[in-house]
Amino acid sequence: MPIAPNGPLSYGMQLPVQSQSAIYAEPWEAAATPADLVRVARAADRGGFAYIAGCDHVAIPRRLAAGMSTVWYDPVATLSLLAGVTERVLLMSHVAVVGLRHPLISAKQYATLDHLSGGRLVLGVGAGHVREEFEAVGADFDGRGGVLDESIDALRAALGPEEYPEFAGELFSFSGLGQLPRPAQERVPVWVGGSSPAAVRRAAVRGDGWLPQGDPRDRLPAQIARLHALREEAGVDAPIVVGAITEPLYVGEPGWSVGRRTLSGKPEALAESLREYAAIGVHQIQVRFRSRSVDELTDQMAAFDADVAPHLGT
Repeated sequence: MPIAPNGPLSYGMQLPVQSQSAIYAEPWEAAATPADLVRVARAADRGGFAYIAGCDHVAIPRRLAAGMSTVWYDPVATLSLLAGVTERVLLMSHVAVVGLRHPLISAKQYATLDHLSGGRLVLGVGAGHVREEFEAVGADFDGRGGVLDESIDALRAALGPEEYPEFAGELFSFSGLGQLPRPAQERVPVWVGGSSPAAVRRAAVRGDGWLPQGDPRDRLPAQIARLHALREEAGVDAPIVVGAITEPLYVGEPGWSVGRRTLSGKPEALAESLREYAAIGVHQIQVRFRSRSVDELTDQMAAFDADVAPHLGT
């Protein structure tokens, strides 16, 4: 299911289980199995979800483990597994911290994933924020913004159609080195994550899409206006897919405490609230459902597909 700036409002989701930050993970995920992850991916594939996404961290320092946890599945391995048990849904890295790896390494991994999945990759990239992670692998933390900028340019070349891609930059340079298989897509979409001024500028100048990091609704209009202004200023004519992460959702009236920020209630009311994202210029929303088990999560996904999505204008 392609996601386009001129198309209907699309919706996707960050997968449970594969990352278990205390900010959003549900208690049941701690004991979840790979089979549970497969169930959720298949439910998304059967329904109208445009994509499923996985995060990227190599190692979490003790000082951050209480909040972030140390549960972070490798996104390429995870999405490759799920590519084999799904047929339609797009596979997104949200986000790959590509500055932790040489662009040719990232290109090899993600080109293979796109090839094996029949062209379903959306490569979401971000700068990262954990200093110790960068230092452990010998990557440049303080200069990570510049590294990411050039990594995106290098990945554009390395994920293109050429068996022997060429790139010459200040940090990375390669030529005469063949990489097969090539991606199935002629152009792998690169979506840039983050809401800082630098991240918004990076998305505007280099991205096919923008993945804001939890901007509240009242902040999004100004961010989106700046994104488009910077893109026009840079002379980039191609449209850009604008995303948003919604509030937590629960379809129906919950019989348990789902938190004061959670949007819950009748499907029509939820859809009316979510349509506000489209009205301010958002093209795809990332939804997250409150749940107490994998059964409740897949039930919520099915209810959203059947009862909320038809009212989104999709």
